[in-house]
Amino acid sequence: MPNAEPTATLTVNARTYKLPTAPTVVVCVDGCEPDYLAQAVATGKMPWLKQALALGQGLVADCVVPSFTNPNNLSIVTGAPPSVHGICGNYLYDMATNTEVMMNDPKWLRAPTLLAALADAGKTVAVITAKDKLRRLLGHKMRGICFSSEKADQVTLEENGITDVLGLVGKPVPSVYSADLSEFVFAAGVKLMETRRPDVMYLSTTDYVQHKHAPGTDGANRFYTMMDGYLAQLDAMGCVIALTADHGMNAKVAMDGMPDVIYLQDWFDAQLGTGVARVILPITDPYVVHHGALGSFATVYLPAGSDVAGLCATLAQRQGMEAVLTREQAAERFELPADRIGDIVCVSERFTVIGTSASRHDLSGLDAPLRSHGGISEQRVPLIINRKLPGLDANRRLRNFDAFDLALNYAQ
Repeated sequence: MPNAEPTATLTVNARTYKLPTAPTVVVCVDGCEPDYLAQAVATGKMPWLKQALALGQGLVADCVVPSFTNPNNLSIVTGAPPSVHGICGNYLYDMATNTEVMMNDPKWLRAPTLLAALADAGKTVAVITAKDKLRRLLGHKMRGICFSSEKADQVTLEENGITDVLGLVGKPVPSVYSADLSEFVFAAGVKLMETRRPDVMYLSTTDYVQHKHAPGTDGANRFYTMMDGYLAQLDAMGCVIALTADHGMNAKVAMDGMPDVIYLQDWFDAQLGTGVARVILPITDPYVVHHGALGSFATVYLPAGSDVAGLCATLAQRQGMEAVLTREQAAERFELPADRIGDIVCVSERFTVIGTSASRHDLSGLDAPLRSHGGISEQRVPLIINRKLPGLDANRRLRNFDAFDLALNYAQ
């Protein structure tokens, strides 16, 4: 007798995935602390999600630390931690050229994406991001549609796989500093599903709203109500939806409402002399108005011969520090590429952020109490699938980069 037809699969970064049999949409909601969803559902602001939680599976997972945008989006689309794909921040110190650079060039990627592999396997793939900083990384070597809300008016068939996105969506290019930037992602995703029905779609938003509005507030609930409406439309079209986040979000203020900041460059200057150490803030990107480049994770480069262990021990006593680790300790604990994280890695506590020097941070753009991320305290994120997941190990440690595994291997 002939063998039964095997299920079509592909293997990427040592993980095997079934090819989709239904349109599959993975959504990364930037900055989505689980309480945003809980508060919105509890007050009737997300009726679709309430139903999806009842009919599907609502889980909580760990993102990767540093809990920033680029490392986690790339973990989600590679199914692997930064030790595999190489993207360990939004920003890094390139020791080879002695320069500080953005990590938005695909040259920093060390692993293929599942999106590119799915396209190579003959599946139609569409990627829509809010900010253009992620677009080239997510779309690296991927045949298909890939564009950002930020530059939706500049798309070309050659570069983005699509033309006239504004005509398709029926909305103007939104401001980078607005909830509209994320809404454009969802609106475009719905239109693409209606008109082209891609096999796989990846949607990634911006955390502008979450930086300004706490869970349960009117500003937050308006955002999640908007999102709920678009997800309901995708669900109605038969899509398998996996919703997760790149990181959580917390208030980072002292009791007087002012940012609670450890200025780490100033600390090292006082210990070692001005400019001897180099403090890098991997949260840094071109869009710092809403967080002032202040996050809960920093990496420090020291001259050869420095007393790394002694400095770690002293800094660990500083109030507001949660963890101070050597390069080797941080690489192992957080699954990071050791050659890209400096000699010391610092993680601040839930209500505290890390800066370089007080003189180098312009906080004048903050029009609300500081909310930010980057640390262990922002590691817990939602992982929600609008289908049951038969066979899933209830004791498994779930990561946000398991989203494609659950959506492709369990939900269909």
